Amino acid sequence: MMEINTAIIRAVKNEVDAQAVYREVKRSGDFLGFARQFMLGDEERVVRNAFWVLTKATDKELSQLQVMLNELIEMALKTPWSSVRRLSLNIIERLEMKKDDLRTDFLDFCLEHMADVDELPGIQSISMKLAYRMCKFYPELLAEFKATLESMEPEFFKPAVNCVRNRILNGKLK
Repeated sequence: MMEINTAIIRAVKNEVDAQAVYREVKRSGDFLGFARQFMLGDEERVVRNAFWVLTKATDKELSQLQVMLNELIEMALKTPWSSVRRLSLNIIERLEMKKDDLRTDFLDFCLEHMADVDELPGIQSISMKLAYRMCKFYPELLAEFKATLESMEPEFFKPAVNCVRNRILNGKLK
C-alpha cells in the first residue's frame, strides 16, 4: 500500500498512474481528505493530477465532496489553468446541485464560457450543462437560457458543444 503524498501526485503521468492513485484513495475511503490535501493547492501539476485522479471515482464516492461544492466552484471561477478549470467543472457537474446552491456568479461564469467561441469545447460543454441545471430551478431563467441556446450559431461551435446544445433543446439532457 503506497502512502499518497505530493511527490506521488506530481509524478502521475498517464492513465495507469492515475488509476493506481485512485485505487489507493478508494482503499482509504477518504476522498474528501484527498481533495482537501491536494486539490486546493497552488502547484498546477499537483492540483491538475489530483482532479484527474478523482475523475476516476464513482458518483457515490464523489458525493463525499458535496461539502466542498463552494470551494470547487471558487476553484473553477478563479483558476488560471484551463485544464484545472475543465476538471473542476467535471467534478462539480457530477455533484448534486440544489436550488439553494445557485450562485449567480457561477451561473454568469457558465453562461459566459459556454458561449465563448475561443473557449475549449470541454469547458463550453460542461458550462452549458451546469448552466442548464441551475436554470431549471427557475422557469423564467430556463426560458432565457433556451433562447440563448437557440441564438447560438452552430457553425461557430465544435460538434461536442453542438451535441450538448441540441440535447438540451430537444429535452434529452436530464
